Amino acid sequence: MSTEKVRVRFAPSPTGPLHIGGVRTALFNYLFAKKHGGDFILRIEDTDQARYVEGAEEYIIESLNWCNIPFDEGPGKEKDAGPYRQSERKGLYREYVEKLIASGNAYYAFDTSEELDQHRANHEAEGKTFIYNWHNRQKLKNSLSLPEAEVKQKIEAGETYVVRFKTPEDESLSLKDEIRGDMTIETKILDDKVLFKSDGMPTYHLANIVDDHLMKITHVIRGEEWLPSLALHVLLYRAFDWTAPKFAHLPLILKPQGKGKLSKRDGDKMGFPVFPLEWKDPKSGDSSSGYREEGYFPEAVVNMLALLGWNAGGGTEKEIYTLEELTQAFTLEHVSKGGSKFDPDKTKWFQHHYMQEANDEELAKDLVRLLEEKEISTSQEYAVKVVALLKERATFLSDFWDMGSYFFTAPENYDEKAAKKAWKEDTSELMDAVIQLLKETEDFTAENVQEKVKSWITSEGIGFGKVMQPFRLSLVGAMQGPDVFEIAAAIGKDETINRLKRAQEKL
Repeated sequence: MSTEKVRVRFAPSPTGPLHIGGVRTALFNYLFAKKHGGDFILRIEDTDQARYVEGAEEYIIESLNWCNIPFDEGPGKEKDAGPYRQSERKGLYREYVEKLIASGNAYYAFDTSEELDQHRANHEAEGKTFIYNWHNRQKLKNSLSLPEAEVKQKIEAGETYVVRFKTPEDESLSLKDEIRGDMTIETKILDDKVLFKSDGMPTYHLANIVDDHLMKITHVIRGEEWLPSLALHVLLYRAFDWTAPKFAHLPLILKPQGKGKLSKRDGDKMGFPVFPLEWKDPKSGDSSSGYREEGYFPEAVVNMLALLGWNAGGGTEKEIYTLEELTQAFTLEHVSKGGSKFDPDKTKWFQHHYMQEANDEELAKDLVRLLEEKEISTSQEYAVKVVALLKERATFLSDFWDMGSYFFTAPENYDEKAAKKAWKEDTSELMDAVIQLLKETEDFTAENVQEKVKSWITSEGIGFGKVMQPFRLSLVGAMQGPDVFEIAAAIGKDETINRLKRAQEKL
């Protein structure tokens, strides 16, 4: 690594919600910057105003903050390299495109969309593909083929034009990618990409290069869909006589089946989110689920994303990483070239792990809030008890209610199959004896209740199942849950007796 300060950027377009593939790109940029004591910059690439979506920029920022990977510079965190929205940098780009024209690296093109469509159709009819580049640019309507006076007149008359990059005609261009290694591309197969339009708006390619240069970006870490643009970007740096940053193109996140890029449709079909936060489309009103609203911990999502396409190397089996550990371990050398299959079950595995690590007091606070939404009030102290009893089996906060609603409300119904098996002719009589034992138990702890009930069962020579199954069914409504004596101790003596009596009536 050179002594130059590492500066990386995440540069999404605000055209909708941020896909988890985008979150992973942001994460890898963040980890790389933090590992090398550098800066992580957020730049909003909003030059395509036609596709701009209201609220998308705020969504991107909130997503990064929720994942605990905040940017150092960007909208709302202005520093010397700002502004950080491309639409606010519009005035910059014309100056640079004029430099390219002056140096002979770019030219004006006046071909209309209809004329270009006609050229494409003619080529298709002959089984060829139309590419605007060295082999035909002298025959098309541009400043390379037209007299200078005519070009000047067209511009002054306000005729619509674009500025195209003049790709070198016959060169073997050497490219280096930090993940994929060395590549060579023949420039004669490249087209003369549009860099600038007469309405004053740059295309992605020009704005991207100019901004990366002015923001002193040292490493461009982005998705592999930008790999085909690498040659043009390297040529642009050379045309400006600037030092290019190092490039690294991250592998795709693939569908769970392994073929093709993970999409929103895959999530909808298989029932998992592909966005960090819930997204409501301002135009259609459609809603897409998010990891946050589904109850995932940000740590679980970040840990899962980090291992999609990266490993620490050295044959390590380690899968659980804090953000600090990821920062220490992360290197571009260990990012894979091939795509990574997304595994929804593995994501739940990470979530379950972080649930076990979570603080009981904090989980209890969240549980109290969840119960308030259901109009059930309980104390923090009681919620902590319930959390401790159920946590081992829980993956999401909602599981505490799904698996343990009986801690807060008496069962309304009883599992039919279990009732048939557990409740016999003499069960009611046995439950009367249990009720009497419970009434006589002064210190109503799980240990004391267990001691009383089990001693009585043993002394009477009754089968344990004959008592314990209906006892559990009365308290829970089904054959599930933690130790039944822990449940009894948690809900208390009076409630335990009431539930036994109620089961007697109903069953």
